[in-house]
Amino acid sequence: MKEKVVICGAGIGGVAAAYRLAVKHGAANVVLIDERDPLTLTSDKGTQGYRNWWPGPDDTMLRFISRSIDLMEEMADETNNLFRLNRRGYLFATAQAGGVENLRTTAQRVSAFGMGALREHCASDTYHAAPPEGYRDQPTGADLLLDDAALAAFPFLSPATKAALHVRRAGWMNALALGAWMFKQAAGAGVTFVRGKVTGIDTVGGRVQRVRLSSGESIETNRVVLAAGPLLHDAGRMLGIELPLFHELHAKVTFADPRGVIPRSAPFTIWIDPVEIAGREFPGGAHVRPFDGPRGNELYLIWTYHSEPCTPTWPPPYAAEYGDVCLRGLAAMAPGMAPYLTAKDRGVTDGGYYCKTSDNRPLVGPLGVEGAYVLGGLSGTGIMSSQSAADLLALHVTGAALPDYAPAFLPSRYDDPLYAGKVEQWGRLTGQL
Repeated sequence: MKEKVVICGAGIGGVAAAYRLAVKHGAANVVLIDERDPLTLTSDKGTQGYRNWWPGPDDTMLRFISRSIDLMEEMADETNNLFRLNRRGYLFATAQAGGVENLRTTAQRVSAFGMGALREHCASDTYHAAPPEGYRDQPTGADLLLDDAALAAFPFLSPATKAALHVRRAGWMNALALGAWMFKQAAGAGVTFVRGKVTGIDTVGGRVQRVRLSSGESIETNRVVLAAGPLLHDAGRMLGIELPLFHELHAKVTFADPRGVIPRSAPFTIWIDPVEIAGREFPGGAHVRPFDGPRGNELYLIWTYHSEPCTPTWPPPYAAEYGDVCLRGLAAMAPGMAPYLTAKDRGVTDGGYYCKTSDNRPLVGPLGVEGAYVLGGLSGTGIMSSQSAADLLALHVTGAALPDYAPAFLPSRYDDPLYAGKVEQWGRLTGQL
């Protein structure tokens, strides 16, 4: 393929697209444009986790993300695991009897989609813990540990814990190291990075002709990929296209744990039970995972108890009480966190926006203007879905054979009224933890 391809946006999706096109498909004349340094708008603000845990409504996202995990493992093999991909897993815990059955039935459903087998343990000696590093030679599926087995395996959990479900093909990585490696490989394969702000995309006869920059320069091209992350709305409007997207503000707290309450080898742990704080009931979903920061004892605390659509502003506004609420939620799951409640430190809050579709599936494929493509709407799955999304995008651009799940990510899917009706039934939080 000799035609120039211009990718607008150098987040994890845009960088992965440049890598897939140039390195894996041999595409020449690929240009990557961003007004910022690569991977610095939202790609460096997430928790960098991944999971093949997708409860539905069908197996589409599980297959899509599984392809992405396959590709990440291939890159980890190639780089001697430069970006520290691990298989610590995701751990869902509950102290409610109803929560136990919810975990069991949901895991059975996801297992049927292809996650792997569900194994139940009433004693800890039948359960094999995940190693803190590495990703090979580990089980798939999930382990449901009941009562004392859960506490024996994860003693930091509340003594009231009735069950813990350990999803095994899951964990996290250093996404910035992955992105930097892909960027370097792409540059070595001839990709050009242009620092600049895209201000317009010109078309002639319904076909892309050039991309204009704020500097006054322009790049002649007949293929453009919109990969602008949370700025994707504006990018689409340059083509006269209103993309079916909305935004949610999501934050995380980087919190020091000098007491070592959460073991450094712990999985990505999620308390699924509601928690009452100051007379207000917050929904389940308080998250925590170890993070290797400069002090060596940091944690990421996350709790999406607010998910209302919003208009992105920069820098993003965070509620002053967010860090305190996260800490109190985690203390309900891990009582050893309670002594931190009397200290002033509530960590450092940052984050960004989930750029979402109404079915919470990415947009990948051609747009209504000939030569225009989109890779976006990655929501909170940007790190874990970036490789399969970029892989699919490259297949579209190069005209290669597409996987059978490709139609599920086309922007045109919303033109089908039957599908639109299904999406309304699913709800906009489908697949979100």
